[in-house]
Amino acid sequence: MYNEKENAANIIEAVLALPHQFDILVIDDNSPDGTAGIVKDKQQEHPGRVHLIQRAGKLGLGTAYIEGFKWSLSHGYDYTFEMDADFSHNPNDLMSLYKACAENGADMSIGSRYVTGVNVVNWPMGRVLMSYYASKYVRIVTGMPINDTTAGFVCYSRRVLEALPLNEVRFKGYAFQIEMKFTAYKYGFHIVEVPIIFVNRVLGESKMNSGIFGEAVFGVIKLKWNSLFKKFPDYSNKNQHLR
Repeated sequence: MYNEKENAANIIEAVLALPHQFDILVIDDNSPDGTAGIVKDKQQEHPGRVHLIQRAGKLGLGTAYIEGFKWSLSHGYDYTFEMDADFSHNPNDLMSLYKACAENGADMSIGSRYVTGVNVVNWPMGRVLMSYYASKYVRIVTGMPINDTTAGFVCYSRRVLEALPLNEVRFKGYAFQIEMKFTAYKYGFHIVEVPIIFVNRVLGESKMNSGIFGEAVFGVIKLKWNSLFKKFPDYSNKNQHLR
């Protein structure tokens, strides 16, 4: 979360109300609007279910998620989800992502806007086209059989997060999402896309900017190039080997 005072309390309550128990970790990058204070109130209301990491400043989406992943691993969670706090990702879809991994055997599930067409509501057409064709571009360059390569609604099994070299992840913006998926794909993990409907935020301001988008576009070439000179562990079955 960064400056999400309009959404913080409601998104926490929505997740906690789901029929399967989900605990919540909020990473707050020193939001000046008082977001952290709202989360602390929720911690008092739901002891042991809501957790908070406050960072010194706005350090980037990627570094926030990496810190969250490490926290989750250290606290023994089998499945870790990443999602936006502005209701563009429907909390109810957490159940579908969980089922894809915990019941249907995927190592990683992606809440996908593009696996069944274009399921985006209330975005300007220019942004829809930019996002859609950016994912197509990433798919062509990397060879990943994933339709929504920049998706930020993901379930990771513990197996994936323990295997991926989290300290080597370099990108901070949307390219972070691509890097995580590409690395998991190269490791041979079973990745599935779960169709969702993405709804543009109603409250608060978007954090998207041209710099974040540019990092994704040009970072993909670097990812692909570097991968040509590496051997990746193979987790496509239980017997790991290099390929």
